[in-house]
Amino acid sequence: MQTIGQALCLIYKNFGAHIFANQDYMSRIRGGNNFFQLRASDVPVFTLRKNIDILVALDNSSVDIHKASINSGGIIILDKKKFNITQDDKLFLDVPMYDIAAKTGGSEIFVNSAACGIICALTGLEFSFAEFVLEAIFSDKAQDIIQKNIEVGRAGYDFVKMSRLANAFNIDKPKTPGKPLLMNGNDAIALGAIRAGCKFYSAYPMTPSTSIMNTVAHYANKFNIVVEQAEDEIAAINMIIGASFAGARSMAATSGGGFCLMVEGLSLAGMTETPIVVVDAQRPAPATGFPTRTEQADLNFLIHAGHGEFARVIYSPGSIEQAFYLTIKAFNIAEKYQIPVLIMTDQHLADSCRNIDGFDPDKVKVRRFIISKEEGKFIKNYKRYQLTDSGISPRAIPSWIEDAVYADSDEHTEEGHITEDASIRTAMVEKRFYKKMDSLKDEIEKPTAVNTEGADLVLVGFGSTLGVLKEAIEMLKGERIGFIHLSQVWPFPQDDITNLLRGAKKVITVENNAGAQLAGLIRRETGILVDKSILKFDGRPFDLDYLVEAIEQEC
Repeated sequence: MQTIGQALCLIYKNFGAHIFANQDYMSRIRGGNNFFQLRASDVPVFTLRKNIDILVALDNSSVDIHKASINSGGIIILDKKKFNITQDDKLFLDVPMYDIAAKTGGSEIFVNSAACGIICALTGLEFSFAEFVLEAIFSDKAQDIIQKNIEVGRAGYDFVKMSRLANAFNIDKPKTPGKPLLMNGNDAIALGAIRAGCKFYSAYPMTPSTSIMNTVAHYANKFNIVVEQAEDEIAAINMIIGASFAGARSMAATSGGGFCLMVEGLSLAGMTETPIVVVDAQRPAPATGFPTRTEQADLNFLIHAGHGEFARVIYSPGSIEQAFYLTIKAFNIAEKYQIPVLIMTDQHLADSCRNIDGFDPDKVKVRRFIISKEEGKFIKNYKRYQLTDSGISPRAIPSWIEDAVYADSDEHTEEGHITEDASIRTAMVEKRFYKKMDSLKDEIEKPTAVNTEGADLVLVGFGSTLGVLKEAIEMLKGERIGFIHLSQVWPFPQDDITNLLRGAKKVITVENNAGAQLAGLIRRETGILVDKSILKFDGRPFDLDYLVEAIEQEC
């Protein structure tokens, strides 16, 4: 699935189309019905659709499972002989894919390449687009393997060119070509971390966060990054706290179940005022839940995770671009305020691919907030937890100054020594919590607001719902509908949301959870009572058709 999905994404990107793709895969070792959905368009696309124009069935069960989702005029490409299907159906385009793969390539394993050729022929693309991509994807293979894949792809292409459906689904060349960079959300977070100067990454593999570690590890040697696969999430967060204490920008990523194990370490970072960045790539819970599917149910958990009260920031990127830039900002803010910063994503954003412009590496400046080695030469009587008006103490790196650097997980004095003094306790809580949270209000990412002024209905979402909100109001542009998207949920943008919703006649949140957690957060922080919530918690993301239908019922 990943091979053919990646190939088709590259084929249509190179053609100049705008694409959006997402994989749907089972968590069971025995597998199940896995599929890869790709939208290719002459205009930008940001989300999935419910129905299918072309279905390539690589096994028998796919025909039955997805047949009801075929659009009017759509087709199912299948190998009737291979699947032992005898009945005729107007939806079927019988292509002996497996025979083509076996006879031309010598093995049925080449069926993916046949499928690439078939789809190119159906959509009116020259075979050269498939040939170029197949050669690139299998470039690490022997030359004869590359050639066999190309020959099988050509055979599939030629077979369809002789059929009644050749060019039946022609895609017009976009007037404005699609963007050149193909990427998913996890790749963007990993590259953002590298750009921010992350030098230590530790994690225990947990779907859907694992590919962040894979990408960082891929570039580790080039950028002098230490990547440690920890034995569990408790070790992972404690490792990044230690690395950060020693001066290295550090990050971990996990999912909700792993983050549960991290919360004591999160409090340790809060007490010791050690900057760390942690990614929670959400999936359905509780417990193991749906390991390979999506949900947005950790919102309240992340806001309140960890015992005690301390400042934190939580970002909820809604696009690949936001994932990159907010990750850089997460490292800056964590170090500036000496706090943990959490990036809340989910399986949908993590695994979804879209073609985008190249990132601007200077859009978010990478800044360090530590006492330099040069400055450290003049430091005397250093106090790690010095009380200041801002709540932020000058941060020295051990061995960079002559004085010792004391740190303690117990309540402590300005020097870092254990204390049970009530007045010092009060001052330290005010420092870690009140003063930092007050300053963080000036750093809040402003919500995205589209068509909200004078709207009869305003939709509100966070995280991965950005794309579907954007396309939904475009499809319903005859209606007075707008949307607000929050890329930061904590500290909550109270003033912005209050002002944006003040004149709204009706407010509906769009959330991938069962408890309408965003609606509750809005009410707690602004006093505004949301009229209704459109909720989806079956482990699948919102698609455009689902959301539009739900909105139309409210209009």
